[in-house]
Amino acid sequence: MTSPGELERTLRANLRGEVDFGAAARALVTMDASNYRRVPLGVASPRDAEDVAAALRVCADAGVPVVPRGGGTSIAGQATGTGVVLDLNRHMDALVSVDPAARTAVVQPGLVLDRLRAAVRPYGLTFGPDPSTRSRCTLGGMIGNNACGAHSVAWGTTADNVAELAVTTYGGVPHRLGAGWSGAPAGLRELVAGNLAVLRTGLYGPFGDFPRRISGYGGMDALLPERGTQLARAFCGSEGTLGVVTEAVVRLVELPPAPVLAVLGYADESAAAEAAAGLLPYGPLTVEGMAHDLVGGFAAGLPRGGAWLFAEMPDEGAARVLLRGADAVDALLVADPAAQRALWRIREDAAGTATRLPSGAMAWPGWEDCAVPPARLGAYLRDFRALLAAHGLHGSPYGHFGEGCVHVRIDFDLVTREGVARFRTFSQELADLVVAHGGSLSGEHGDGQARAELLPRMYGADVIALFGAYKDVWDPAGGMNPGMLVRPSRLDEDLRFAVLPDTAFAREVARCVGVAKCRSADPGGSGVMCPSYRVTGEERHSTRGRARLLHEMLAGEIVTDGWRSTEVAEALDLCLGCKGCLSDCPVGVDMAAYKAEFLHRHWAGRVRPLAHYLLGGLPYWLRLVARLRLAAVVNAAARRLPLPGLTRARPLPPVSRDPFTRWWRTRRAPAATGPGGGGPAATATPSGTVTLWPDTFTEYLAPETGRAAVRVLEAAGFAVTVPRGPVCCGLTYVSTGRLDRARAVLRRTLDAFDASGGAVGAPVLVLEPSCAAALRTELPALLPEDPRAHRLAAAVRTFAETLEEFAPHWQPPRLDRPVAGQTHCHQHAVLGDAADRRLRGRAGLAGELSGGCCGLAGNFGFEPGHHDVSVACAEEQLLPSLREAPEGAAVQADGFSCRTQIAQLGGVRARHLAELLAEGLTGTVQAP
Repeated sequence: MTSPGELERTLRANLRGEVDFGAAARALVTMDASNYRRVPLGVASPRDAEDVAAALRVCADAGVPVVPRGGGTSIAGQATGTGVVLDLNRHMDALVSVDPAARTAVVQPGLVLDRLRAAVRPYGLTFGPDPSTRSRCTLGGMIGNNACGAHSVAWGTTADNVAELAVTTYGGVPHRLGAGWSGAPAGLRELVAGNLAVLRTGLYGPFGDFPRRISGYGGMDALLPERGTQLARAFCGSEGTLGVVTEAVVRLVELPPAPVLAVLGYADESAAAEAAAGLLPYGPLTVEGMAHDLVGGFAAGLPRGGAWLFAEMPDEGAARVLLRGADAVDALLVADPAAQRALWRIREDAAGTATRLPSGAMAWPGWEDCAVPPARLGAYLRDFRALLAAHGLHGSPYGHFGEGCVHVRIDFDLVTREGVARFRTFSQELADLVVAHGGSLSGEHGDGQARAELLPRMYGADVIALFGAYKDVWDPAGGMNPGMLVRPSRLDEDLRFAVLPDTAFAREVARCVGVAKCRSADPGGSGVMCPSYRVTGEERHSTRGRARLLHEMLAGEIVTDGWRSTEVAEALDLCLGCKGCLSDCPVGVDMAAYKAEFLHRHWAGRVRPLAHYLLGGLPYWLRLVARLRLAAVVNAAARRLPLPGLTRARPLPPVSRDPFTRWWRTRRAPAATGPGGGGPAATATPSGTVTLWPDTFTEYLAPETGRAAVRVLEAAGFAVTVPRGPVCCGLTYVSTGRLDRARAVLRRTLDAFDASGGAVGAPVLVLEPSCAAALRTELPALLPEDPRAHRLAAAVRTFAETLEEFAPHWQPPRLDRPVAGQTHCHQHAVLGDAADRRLRGRAGLAGELSGGCCGLAGNFGFEPGHHDVSVACAEEQLLPSLREAPEGAAVQADGFSCRTQIAQLGGVRARHLAELLAEGLTGTVQAP
């Protein structure tokens, strides 16, 4: 038996690509997007087909299994394994060529689907299959799972769109597959010839064949002579069990220039399911279904009903014809592409949102993709709901109703022995129910470990025996992805939850189901997640990758040094704490909070990096500088001397000589004081009283923002109060993992706020978005037993929210100019910017602010080793948007970090929205 060390050395000697048997590399691929976890020996990243062949030869010689892996978004466990994982996404991701006339493209297996679609869009073409994970799933993975997507009603499965495949088998033998027997492995032709009757009758259910029959090697009927002996088609859906795809020739389809989305409302799910098949004669491109329990709060923009069908039509005329024929309760036609994208986003995020049930419970994959003939869908869904109820389980079905394919995530208990036993029993009964309706256990995405054990319930003994023989012809040594499809592992083995301790943090980490939206590298849009992955392209810098490393840290099998783990620390080092994952991840993973907890435990009882004391303690140091009136000295020293523990590539922002509260206390006679201390009296006004929170950044670094806000608030009719004494949201302590210190600071803050006469129910306006977000989320999370924390969190408002909610009739000054800039990541993720958009519109500020992340992210951009990533994050969206801004555009950024990054990298002074509005008021003193 070859040792892992010897195998690693041999692979390194024979491959030009990377070979990594280290703990971090292995930990990152123990899981895909399923419930399963298997620990590999190592990971190899081949550069080309020759590397793939070399890896397969070396592993075959050593008797070690191989698992090909693309984007790792498989939801049945087939992208995990115990041998060597081939990472085909790292290097083998090229679009080799496009032939617009022939409507074909040559692709490598690691190419992400959306990159192919973007490249062929200028020719008016697209690749028809489009899973909701298209921004990160790869063509190789789609071929392996015979992926389909929403447009399969019109354009079929991946198998329908593959012309040729280059395949290398275990041992390193290449094959070129197309139509005909050329390239077939020895013995395949004879196997087919001896089993024609089984292939012609045994693969189909009692209701005949239907397009979504994906389970097992169900595509073997493509090898029949009357079907043209389509070797490439038959290979699709083999889930990496036969060989490794190294190149593919795929067919492209014409992209409709102006599709129209018909949204049809029905009384309930059964009515929608029964109506779906009746829409097919109208030639739809999609017929997607979902019910109210999945759509939830998004239902406000949909037609009346309890369930909906999304039917995309080639043009408006076809859509109106469909409307006339559809027996819907209500309907809506959507022609605007942006509005269509907003509606489709509900459906595309369902793989994650379905993981959170309306009750708040988590639901899990495992029975994603059952399919029945469309005419049977209504009856099947009624029986399925009854089966769920019988087992006390819950889920929200949705999916490709036009083809009878149903996605659902179910609140299985996959931790306790009783829960796992119920999972097994339910799976067996559901398999029998699907078969009774003439369906397929998998309608796309494959069987993997989740369903392969149950294939005998779908296919007879002769078919199962034929599947085994088919596998053996291609892979006689059994080295390709063993345990999948034939001679499978049990569906209740290798569950990823079994290795985790029963702690709150472990339950949080387990939320990541691996749908990998964080791996989308496409710029544009309003999304933030995941800025460091977009820069480095490394899995360990994605939200999913970090969650996987934390998972393995808690499991203790690969990452063995627990909270002292260097692998986890290195992966989290480039996490900007932007919280983009909290809103952009469909399951709401909060990696910033996980990082804070990790740093808290990682450095417990040890001397921390100097940056944690300097930047983590920023409120204390700035308060000390202000008290001693040392701003000028500190600023001069910072210009001349590098500060130990911080990067030398970035200047420190200057400290103001006149903090905001000092200005506030002296701006009027001391007699005119309100309950908040110095400043104007809090007399009754049309808009009431607002407490302006002097956050650290506004107080010491940008007091001009606070002064501008006071000017605008008083113009809007507010009486403004400011708390006495220092108050702090604790953000800098949280972001550096000093959680005990953060709790102490927050308790003192609550005491100071109470002593200042903080009014219960009155708005607390926080100008700095990161501080507002910290008060809304971190404060109650860190002090859950203190009712004052929850009251203050509920009172926090942004600048725009305050004006909209408490001064709705106030008209802001008209600025009538274009605007560019940055929405703060924490505002995007926690607070929302809808009120800001409306306020800008009322003020005549036209345009959108940049999505993405500015890259400075508080302390992140000042820490050593982060500067290049910080700049690259800014270059992804922010800096290009500033360069492309119209002449005379106002530059807005409410976050101090964003303004600092814009000033240092863009050479432009950005301003808070309060400053822009203050400048529009007559008599406003311009900010310095």
